[in-house]
Amino acid sequence: MTRQQQIPASTFDINLRARKATLVALAVLVVVLTVVPARAQTLTVLHNFTGGQDGGQLIAGVTMDAAGNLYGTTTSGGTNGSGVVYKLAHSGSGWILRPLYSFQGGHDGSEPVGGVTIGRDGNLYGTTVGGGQHSSGTVYKLSPPASVCKAFLCPWTETLLYQFTGGADGGTPDAALIFDSAGNLYGTTSGGGTGDYGVVFRLTPSGSRWIESVLYSFTGVPDGSGPFSGVTFDRNGNLYGTTVGGGNNYGTVYQLTPSGSGWTEKVLYAFQNSNDGAIPYAGVVLDPDGNLYGATFFAGAKDGGTIFELMPSSGNWIFSVLYSPVLQGLGGAAGTLARSTNGTLYGTLFTGGGEGCSGYGCGSVFQLSPSNGAWEYTSLYNLNDGDYSGNPEGGLILDSAGNLYGTTTGDLGCCGMVFEVTP
Repeated sequence: MTRQQQIPASTFDINLRARKATLVALAVLVVVLTVVPARAQTLTVLHNFTGGQDGGQLIAGVTMDAAGNLYGTTTSGGTNGSGVVYKLAHSGSGWILRPLYSFQGGHDGSEPVGGVTIGRDGNLYGTTVGGGQHSSGTVYKLSPPASVCKAFLCPWTETLLYQFTGGADGGTPDAALIFDSAGNLYGTTSGGGTGDYGVVFRLTPSGSRWIESVLYSFTGVPDGSGPFSGVTFDRNGNLYGTTVGGGNNYGTVYQLTPSGSGWTEKVLYAFQNSNDGAIPYAGVVLDPDGNLYGATFFAGAKDGGTIFELMPSSGNWIFSVLYSPVLQGLGGAAGTLARSTNGTLYGTLFTGGGEGCSGYGCGSVFQLSPSNGAWEYTSLYNLNDGDYSGNPEGGLILDSAGNLYGTTTGDLGCCGMVFEVTP
């Protein structure tokens, strides 16, 4: 059976670049698992966005600093409607949100789809898909006020580290950045590069400037196209990520290996658009043994995408499906999974879960735990219309007490919330 699915532009295509996938049924091995009913978890809304000065439509998840404060981005809202970087801090028994920077939509950038990364210097680093001198996106740094500010609005100072041209250097960066031990920044763009298929890039500080280097430029088929997620390092300095296209036209998981002459790309797995899944918007996370875990948004045995594992074995990689969500056909996990020290995986599903949210369900929060050689799936919380704002796209983070923090885009793209799920 073949059918067409269109990803809503308001949800996953901020630049209105429509992406289609044709779903074709094939066969793949599925790992045995147990499904456990939803537990009595508690969800607390830390902030419900209005789409005004506080921002609206949260695509990315949040980042936590050492003091337990949360930082994130909204793709809309703010003083000029071009997005906001915000901070959520504890205030008594609750939380208070402070907008740190409101993008103007011009050279300073617009629509920060990716989240922020906290540098060792205490500054925030991130990307915007639009704006900049060439309207192809930016990499920015936000620095806190030089002196203590006691007012509610204490804007941070933005510095543009790089402005993409949309050409060979890449364009429209959609994901968060990562640092290496030397202080260099690494990221991806979903456009630009060879044939406009996206790039993996590095920014190296040089005095007061940052120098961009393209580590790899995707070419479509078979190596991949559209790396919407960021990259992650292993202990040997290799980079790993996903593309939503290329391979068999349904996305790939790739590895970039450094050498004296540059970086070499290897496709670890190309999705078949069957029980194995299709269109991995989420990135990958590694365990101490070098195994990769990720998620696809479409296909799978039950049409809600898949949660998968890639295990290295004698120079090759073994692919296994750990779980295939049962959904109503719109899409499954879009955010990168979180992994605890005991190997449990945590994530969100964009649809399904509770009732409402345009009839497809408002999404859910889940965990997937290793158990006696199998995997046990548990739905921790089903979002619904009573939670005011559903459909989570970003991934989760886990604090030391086992609490989970995440975001939602909001019904029909507005306005979203930051939430906490406690055991």
